[in-house]
Order: sequence, then C-alpha cells, then structure tokens
Amino acid sequence: MSEKTRGMMEMVAAMMVSGTIGWFVVVSGRPVAQVVFWRCAFGVLVLLPVCAAKGYLQPGRLGWRQAMLAARGGVAIVANWLLLFEAYSQATISIATTVYNTQPFMLVGLGALFLGERLTLAKLGWLALAFGGMLLIVQSRPDAAAAQGSYLLGILLALGAAFFYALAALLAKKLKGTPPHLIALIQVCVGIVALSPLALRGGWPGGGATWSILATIGMVHTGLMYILLYGAIQRLPTHLTGALSFVYPIVAIAVDDVAFGHRLHPLQAMGAVLILLAAAGMTLGWTWRRTARRAAA
Repeated sequence: MSEKTRGMMEMVAAMMVSGTIGWFVVVSGRPVAQVVFWRCAFGVLVLLPVCAAKGYLQPGRLGWRQAMLAARGGVAIVANWLLLFEAYSQATISIATTVYNTQPFMLVGLGALFLGERLTLAKLGWLALAFGGMLLIVQSRPDAAAAQGSYLLGILLALGAAFFYALAALLAKKLKGTPPHLIALIQVCVGIVALSPLALRGGWPGGGATWSILATIGMVHTGLMYILLYGAIQRLPTHLTGALSFVYPIVAIAVDDVAFGHRLHPLQAMGAVLILLAAAGMTLGWTWRRTARRAAA
C-alpha cells in the first residue's frame, strides 16, 4: 500500500468518525460541560501513551513559550467543543455541522487581522457565497423539534464554535515543528483542568451505557481520530487533505437523517450546498474562472 493510499484511508476514516460524534453527544443525555470533560479525560488515556512512545514527553522537548501557546489553543478548542455540542441540541446536528464549516472564513479573517495575510477577490467571493448560504439557512423554517428561538441560537453557537476553531488553528500556526499529537495532549489536559469544577458538580454519569458513550467520545472521537487525522496530514498534500475533510459534514448530515429523522428543508439544503461549496473553494484555492469552466463542462 502506498503512502498516499494509506493517508487517504486514514483521512476518510478520521472524517467518518468525526461525522458520528453528534449522535454520541446527543444520546449521552449528559450536560455539555460534562461530555467535553470526559472527552478530554478519556482522550488523555489514548494520547498520553502515544506521545510517550514517540518520545514527545522527554524533558526539553517543548519550550515554555510553545507550551503556553498550546495551552491557549487548548482553551479555544475546549470552547469550540462546548459551543458545537450545545448547538447540536438547538439547531440539529445537520445545521450545526453545516454552519460550523464556515471555519475557513473565520481563519482567513483572523489571518488578515493578525498575520497580515492578503484578502483576494476570490476569497471575498467565496465569503459572499457562504454568507448567502447562511441567509438561506437562517430564514428557512426550522423543524418542529426546534423552536425558532433555539434554532437561531444553535446557528449562533455553531458560528461561535467555528470562530474558536479558527482561533486554535491560528495559534497552531505559531507552533510549527511541535508534534501535533503533543499539542492535542496539552489541549485535552487544559480541558480537564478548566472543566473539572463544572463537570464534577453535575454528578457522576450513571449506567454502563452512558459510560461507554463517553468513553467512545474520548477514546475514539478524540484519541483515535487525532491519530488518524495527523497520520493522514503527514502523508497527503494539503489540497487532498482539504478535499477529503468534506466527508465529515456529509456523514454528519446522513447520521442526523437516519438516527433522528432530521432532514434539511429545500432552503436549508440549498444554503448547506452553498456554504460547503464556498468552504471547498476557499480551502482548495479555487478561482472563480476555473470553477465556472468546471460548471460549464
């Protein structure tokens, strides 16, 4: 098996795992802060031995400045998880995941503000297309399962989650050369420390089923997913990694439909297509001229 083929398999597997996390979060029935806490706690059980085996825990491996940057990124990632998981119950997994995929635009905006990165006309065009998709989703009629107020709140929470993910990615850009598995370990450790007062105050989860769900979220959707994702990133070119990342929202929408019967209404579906198309164009660096030629072919 070639390195490229293995990387593609790892990336697809990572995105399929990510696409199912919404189901586990919803059926756990636990408060969001507690779900994120146990995600971090069980995630450590996977990431810690991996980092130790790779020699990442040796003294002097990570400088103080790098550790602080990784910890700040951890705060952003934990905030991202809290907001996204809460958005699932407010606006359905499908809508929350679709809106969450506006994160490339958040990253471009932060890069322009803090890193001096240039905003091109193509990027502004994709941003306008995503904004149009967002308007369609906001103005469409939500399912009866979600009240109008909670539907809009869910959209806002998903946008907030996208912002914090982009902030974590921005901080990660300053950690070039730092092993990604070690960054992930620091992030989940930050989550344990930050959320332990809230999580433990809500009482311990009861029942084997609940514990198995929380363990799966931590060990599979965090530990294993990170290992697969970073393995794929090391083996694949950036454009292929970006293209395969869109397996995640497709799987999430399918899971929401099959598990909960939440189907996108026509306007929601149209808005989702526009957002994902714009995100793909932004991530893969498409130009409008090339996209128009493809559509005409």
